[in-house]
This record gives sequence, C-alpha cells and structure tokens, in this order.
Amino acid sequence: MELSTPLILVNLKTYTESLGERAVKLAKIAAGVSKETGVCIGLVPQFTDIHRVASSTEVPLFAQHIDPVQPGRGTSAILAEAVIEAGAIGTLLNHSERQIRLVDLEASLVRATEVGLKTCICSNNQAVSSAAAALGPDFIAVEPPELIGTGIPVSKTKPEVVTATVETIRKINPKVIPLCGAGISTGEDVAAALQLGTYGVLLASGVTKAKDPEKVLMDMATHAAK
Repeated sequence: MELSTPLILVNLKTYTESLGERAVKLAKIAAGVSKETGVCIGLVPQFTDIHRVASSTEVPLFAQHIDPVQPGRGTSAILAEAVIEAGAIGTLLNHSERQIRLVDLEASLVRATEVGLKTCICSNNQAVSSAAAALGPDFIAVEPPELIGTGIPVSKTKPEVVTATVETIRKINPKVIPLCGAGISTGEDVAAALQLGTYGVLLASGVTKAKDPEKVLMDMATHAAK
C-alpha cells in the first residue's frame, strides 16, 4: 500500500459505476495492472466503500475529504482517524466539487498530518497552487474545473497551466509532488502530463465510466512506465 511515482490516482466520486462491489472490482483491476506494470495506482472511493475496498485489496486508498475536527463532538463530520480505521492512507482536500476556505484547508491538513494521512490538495489555478504549496501537502493536483469530466485533457489543452503550476510549486516548496487532472482519459494524456513536469495524474470518469477500465488503466500505466 506504499505510494510511489509515477502515480495514477483514480477518484471514484459518487458514480454508480464504482459503487459498492463495483468499487472492489475496480480496485482488483487496479491492483493487477499495478503489479504487471510497476506503476502505482490508487483509488479515492466513497467513504462508505473505503473499508470494503481495503478489506479486499492492497491498493492505496485516499478519502475524498476530511474535516478539521478532533475526536468527540462533530456529528456528520468526516474524522481523520475514522478514514484511517476504514483503511485509507491519504485524503483529497479542496476538490473543485468540495472546495473549502483556506483557513479550513490548513486546519484539515494539520489534522491529516497529525494522524499520518497523506494529503493531496486540489487546485484550480496557479494562485491557489501557490497558497497550497505553502501549506506543505504531499501532493498538489492542478485541475481546471472547466475541463473536469470533458475528456479534454489539461495536459494537452492547457499545458501552460500545468507547467506554470509545477514551476510555482518547486519555487515555494520543492518537497511537494505535483500532479495534474481534468480530462485525462488515455495513456497519451498521462505521458503528456509527465512530460510537463508532473509526477502523475488525478482522474475520474476516464476510468470509472470506461467500457473497459482494465484496458484504459493498462494503457495509462504502460505510458507512465516508459
């Protein structure tokens, strides 16, 4: 369950195609492709599926979010310790579909770090990436929201956004690992992302809604391994 780069991180969002036992099936596919290619593939399942997937495979799992709360009071909040107990080793923060204020982002990052969760902050532009890098997460994934779910890859359509983000991250905190997402759906998209200076990709529908997820993941991992 150790993370390595290049990293392919697949966000399952709330797609019915990756719900429940279908999440387990996708995780087993990811595990097989990872073993064959040597490329790390992680999943970001719904909270209710983390334990189910973790009990069935050794694919590294990220939670889709955590809240900046301590154990105790906090009904309905997502507790960092709880996602670890369920089997996650990391968490996304500030996804474009779950954006949070900077003060809460920092507090959530602190909570994640306290309990040993890896962190991936999602960013929609260079300014947010700059602020995120200063917080010191493990990963920053730049994702222009207008391209998410379109099949139009940011790595090809807006390469300047990716390169500018990578440069900004390196200047502010070279320990942070840059990823990119939005519209990534083929192995060529992954290769283009790596050529722009990132160390992997964050994607969702390109895999979860694919007719043949194994074929897509194999294509992506094969290109990433070159």
